[in-house]
Amino acid sequence: MRVYHRYLGFFLAGIMAVYALSGIVLIFRDTDAFNKVTEVKKVLPEGTDVKDLGKALEMKRFNVDKIEDEIVYFKGGTYDQTTRTAVYTKKELPYLLDKMTHMHKATSSKPLAFLNIFFGVSLFFFVLSSFWMFIPGTSVFKKGLYFALAGLALTLLMLFI
Repeated sequence: MRVYHRYLGFFLAGIMAVYALSGIVLIFRDTDAFNKVTEVKKVLPEGTDVKDLGKALEMKRFNVDKIEDEIVYFKGGTYDQTTRTAVYTKKELPYLLDKMTHMHKATSSKPLAFLNIFFGVSLFFFVLSSFWMFIPGTSVFKKGLYFALAGLALTLLMLFI
């Protein structure tokens, strides 16, 4: 068990680092902590209707705040209906962090989803195999159980608070 635990740990060290970093970044997804802000100026095709503006600008959860004198106001920008020009700010993670967080949030529809499943199963193996790292009855094993119980208590506390 120790040998499998050790070599699987070495093999997955890189991916564990990626998940650790992307997990920290995802905690701050409701802020602009890691985002880079760019201003976008885009001329939309003729006939673009206000109700299709979000789709044309490729914005999720798009809402029009108000329309005044042919200017459509929305969160982060404006759209001039006469010139068909949208000016808005775009907030994105830097390239590498964006790739890492997308991998962290992968769904079953992604082509490499089976690798995420393999990683999850491997992490579960680490949880179980850690209890076979030391001989039961030794002081190190008993201390390990105390730490495991403390970790379980902290996990339950975090889940239900």
